[in-house]
Amino acid sequence: MDRFQDRLLKHAEHVKLVGAHCSTEETTKQALILPLLDILGFSPYDPTKVKAEYGADFPGVKANERVDYALFNNGIPVMFIEAKPFGANLSNHAPQLARYFNATPEVAVAAITNGSEWRFFTDLNNKNMMDDSPFLTVKFDDLRAADGVQLARFHHDQFEPGALRALAEESVYLSAFKSVVGGFLRDPDIDFVKFVASRANVQRQFNAKFLDGIAPIVRQAVAQAVSEMVATSLSSPVVVAQDVIEAPSASVAADDVHPDNNRIVTTATEKRLFALTREILGSECDISAKDTESYFTALYQGKTNRWLYRFFGDKKRPALQFVVELSSQHLSEVARAGLEVNAGGHILLDKPDNLLRLTGLLFDSLAFCKDDENFRQKK
Repeated sequence: MDRFQDRLLKHAEHVKLVGAHCSTEETTKQALILPLLDILGFSPYDPTKVKAEYGADFPGVKANERVDYALFNNGIPVMFIEAKPFGANLSNHAPQLARYFNATPEVAVAAITNGSEWRFFTDLNNKNMMDDSPFLTVKFDDLRAADGVQLARFHHDQFEPGALRALAEESVYLSAFKSVVGGFLRDPDIDFVKFVASRANVQRQFNAKFLDGIAPIVRQAVAQAVSEMVATSLSSPVVVAQDVIEAPSASVAADDVHPDNNRIVTTATEKRLFALTREILGSECDISAKDTESYFTALYQGKTNRWLYRFFGDKKRPALQFVVELSSQHLSEVARAGLEVNAGGHILLDKPDNLLRLTGLLFDSLAFCKDDENFRQKK
């Protein structure tokens, strides 16, 4: 287990062990909040990174009003934190935090915490206006693996405002989509029933009587399909990517030299890139890695002509080429992720973790490789 994840898990145990003893805000800060900031690379003993009781001069600020912590990166404030006592309800307690956030355009993220629960906010709805709802909530009394992946993006050494706003947007969409999908799975409406019947090529007229008649069958099909997917995922061998949650300070695995060709070297960066690929697409996806003298690639079903991407890591600026041609929608995704496209149509990928911002392109490449029509010989 990598050092960053290990420290997070130990902190979660620490919160469970001592949280009940943190009856005041100050105790909560010292015992629960500052230790997490240290894990995130914002040492509370370094005033260039963490400033407590931070005050700013802007219209509307109240006398002696302070934000509990301001986190700095390269001399610029990037995140504000408001602290509450352990166990405090965090709802409707962020007006002061919002005033500071709204008055400081450089700050990308604001958080409110009681030491056990952390709620992270940004400005998706209106630029430089803190959203009412958090885009990410992390509970250390119920820490999940996905939380570690998200928190790694807040690490001082890879804190990027654009990437965090992209994460926020993805989180909001994911929550909304899950709600819609969950509603369909629990109680499919008539439009969903019609959609399923049409995709199944049912040769009937889709009148109201017919759709009402097959609705119970569709509900049964949904239930069985979900059940089978769960059963399959539980019985399939699980590939664990040990380095998925990794802070830049953590040690990385050594490079691997091909036993038959010492000019083929699979680097730690390439191994992490593939681990992230498996994490995004799922361990049940039939993809494998292949390294060559020229590039590192991910293959569908081990077929060399069905490559999802090629990674050129030996360039001055590493770059990623996807099998699909970049459409205007893809270019928008790249721009939203804060990444660049070079003259050859390759996406500059200075860090493998930036693949997390290109999930749409990755899934489109997988769909392209799965479609046999794309690989039939043209007459």
